[in-house]
Amino acid sequence: MPQTSVVVLGEALVDEFHDGPVAGGAPFNVARSVAGLGAPTLFISRIGANDDNGRIVLESARRYGLGEAGLQRDAGRATGRVSVHEQAGGHRFEIHGDAAWDHIDATAARLQLSEANAALIYFGSLAQRHAISRATLRALVKPFAGTRLLDLNLRPGGDARLLAAESLMLADWVKLNDEELAQLTGWFDIDAQDDAGRVATLMARFALQRLVLTLGAGGWRFYAPGGELLAQGAGVAQPRVVDTVGAGDAFTALLLAGLALKRDLHATLALANRYASFICGVRGPLPADPLALQPWRTALHALPPSC
Repeated sequence: MPQTSVVVLGEALVDEFHDGPVAGGAPFNVARSVAGLGAPTLFISRIGANDDNGRIVLESARRYGLGEAGLQRDAGRATGRVSVHEQAGGHRFEIHGDAAWDHIDATAARLQLSEANAALIYFGSLAQRHAISRATLRALVKPFAGTRLLDLNLRPGGDARLLAAESLMLADWVKLNDEELAQLTGWFDIDAQDDAGRVATLMARFALQRLVLTLGAGGWRFYAPGGELLAQGAGVAQPRVVDTVGAGDAFTALLLAGLALKRDLHATLALANRYASFICGVRGPLPADPLALQPWRTALHALPPSC
């Protein structure tokens, strides 16, 4: 298998809207975007061996140029499903349990990762809801020699605080939005009066190297330990917002692709912000036509190299 620069771990599933199914799952969104942006990507997940939703996942991976080597097949469990209940003011997501992605096999995943020779690994928290995938993910992430980037996807539950803490302890970099920062501030009794102080306390407590804070229409900030603000950018207006599904995943994906391709970091973050705004103008987490990513791929590759 060719060497890869980015490994993405986690759930692949199908969002079932009233007007039809759409492939999704935050890690799968990230992996498809990274691949579509031209950075070699290994996506490790698990789908049903022979079900319609699994075929939707595979077809979508192929369309965006994402390889299938890390997609395990489960003969006994179905591809993950999310029932999307659309209602006034937004959506309610019903994530069904005991899916194939809850049972990612550690032995196969270790082999897939060992062949990748990756510099970056992405993981989230939702994929850790079941003991099997949680153990697999941590067995891969803990000894990883490259940069470990955590993108939290907090869900209600009695163990959410513990899961967040354990995930943060595994990470080198973390990407949060303002709501997630507020949640972590409450959970971990952080009494700082501003975002810089909250970030500084959080980074010190979990020995984080870098933290990216996204603020929706308010833009983004990039921090080093001590709450040092390394860079920031204003929000980018999207004149025709369709939905915000996948905007955060898009930001993370372009950041990962820029890191993998060794592009200038500040320029990469600014482009990631614009890419997230673009995704707010399309239905779902990715454009229906992968060719729509070509201008973003060109812009990313045209960025100056990192120093």
